[in-house]
Amino acid sequence: MYDRIKGFRDFYPGEMAARREAIDTLEDTARSYGFREIGTPALERAELWTDKSGDDIVEELYAFEDQGGRHVALTPELTPTVARMVVAKQQALSKPIKWFSTRPFWRYEQVQQGRQREFYQTNVDIFGSSEPEADAEILAWAADALTGLGLSGEHFEFRISHRDILGGVLEAYADDVDTEAAIRAVDKSDKIETGEYHGLLVDAGLSPGDAEEFADLIATGDLEAVEATADTERVTEAVENLEAVLAAAEDYGAREYCTISLETARGLDYYTGVVFECFDSAGEVSRSIFGGGRYDELLESFGGQPTPAVGVAPGHATLSLLCQRAGVWPEESVATDYYVLSVGDTRSVAAEIARELRDDGHVVEADVAGRSFGAQLGYADSINAETTVIVGERDLENDEITVKDMASGDEVQVPVDAFPGDHARPTIVEFQD
Repeated sequence: MYDRIKGFRDFYPGEMAARREAIDTLEDTARSYGFREIGTPALERAELWTDKSGDDIVEELYAFEDQGGRHVALTPELTPTVARMVVAKQQALSKPIKWFSTRPFWRYEQVQQGRQREFYQTNVDIFGSSEPEADAEILAWAADALTGLGLSGEHFEFRISHRDILGGVLEAYADDVDTEAAIRAVDKSDKIETGEYHGLLVDAGLSPGDAEEFADLIATGDLEAVEATADTERVTEAVENLEAVLAAAEDYGAREYCTISLETARGLDYYTGVVFECFDSAGEVSRSIFGGGRYDELLESFGGQPTPAVGVAPGHATLSLLCQRAGVWPEESVATDYYVLSVGDTRSVAAEIARELRDDGHVVEADVAGRSFGAQLGYADSINAETTVIVGERDLENDEITVKDMASGDEVQVPVDAFPGDHARPTIVEFQD
């Protein structure tokens, strides 16, 4: 008996049916905004991450040397990959570039609620626009995707901030502060004790008094107070940009889900502007559902032309937790339109009926195991067949078949040449008429 590897999941048909319905909602919403689907490799050169984050990040990756002697890794996130793809064909691609994809990723990290070592995300990105409308469209897509799943403002909120507000305020306290380290501390602030949080800010270059004052200031989310404390062009422009994004989000129908939260920082260093995270409004999911933001400098760091970019990546595990707690997760069960039950030497007729039903777009199963009448009927019930078409030797002698409604148990005999006919979904009532 072989055990499943820790941090990896199996999805049986019922679970996969629910996941497929949710994924279809995310992707169909992306298509409605004009995002185009892309496919990306599971394996990349490890340097794609070590060059930016240092060799220590290898401990968090599924990294190894392949048979060609290359240091490679299973992709832990999509952003560097899509950045590489844009750079490769940057001159030929029409701007803005609007891409989406759904796929698995891998990180060797502690397994916990909503986090596995193999996990799935739907990534949605816009390249080539620095306008607030691009940020707002990402927020609007996220809001429409969540409401399309049956969620509402009672279930989720977007906590939105701006990296330059945090960086500008930090610089106002000390010229030599390590802003990236301090922002990473802010990103951890809701997961650690206050004393540890302040200690990380001190380690980043703030005095103990300034660390406490800074933490209190950004906790208020008061943009006027922030501008008064750090009266710099950088902070003023960041506040104006954040307000412009929120104004566009109002027009795009997403503002009602947005709350200014300057403690929302996003830990990855490549974020440059507006950032946001989606949280469970009820607080029942212990971590953010997903996050996103602007990363205007990443493509240039990959050797491309300066190209603004903004994106978001809902993780399916945390999203399913949110939907389950809200009672809107799709039913985890299989569904079948028709089961074609064959009794005796009737395979050719049964097969022809099954083909015609499939040609009409229905989900159809038929016996492939040589089972008895009762066993086939039991199987039809187990796969939630709505209708069973019984093709028996005696009925065929009269050029008829039996159509059984599985919910009511009602049956009717129908001429073979009248079924399925021109009916998209034949019903017993139609044939009785």
